[in-house]
Amino acid sequence: MPKPSEQAKAAFTKLVPAGPTVSLRPMFGNLAAFVNGNMFAGLFGEDLFVRLPADESDKVRSQGGRDFAPMAGRPMTGYVTVPSTWRSKPDAAKGWIRTALQETGKMPAKVPAAKKAAAKKR
Repeated sequence: MPKPSEQAKAAFTKLVPAGPTVSLRPMFGNLAAFVNGNMFAGLFGEDLFVRLPADESDKVRSQGGRDFAPMAGRPMTGYVTVPSTWRSKPDAAKGWIRTALQETGKMPAKVPAAKKAAAKKR
């Protein structure tokens, strides 16, 4: 699994709006942004991906984005990787992240899964 550079993490952190329902946390060695427990953006190596409605994802693809597929040939539904210029042209990335936050924020809050009970000792 690709790992992001410290520069990519810093750039991503600056793009994610602060808020009481927004959090940043590690995800598979990368960094992701969540709203109410639902992921709306993240890094996969040096790539930035966002969760967008289909019409918005199509706009990103038309500007050089592509499906977000952490496993080759298995794209994640609802997510798109933005063009690789996201760090050098952060205004577009800010807009995509803002839209992803707004749209994902409409989803019900994710309830943490209950932890499995410790195995009984014999």
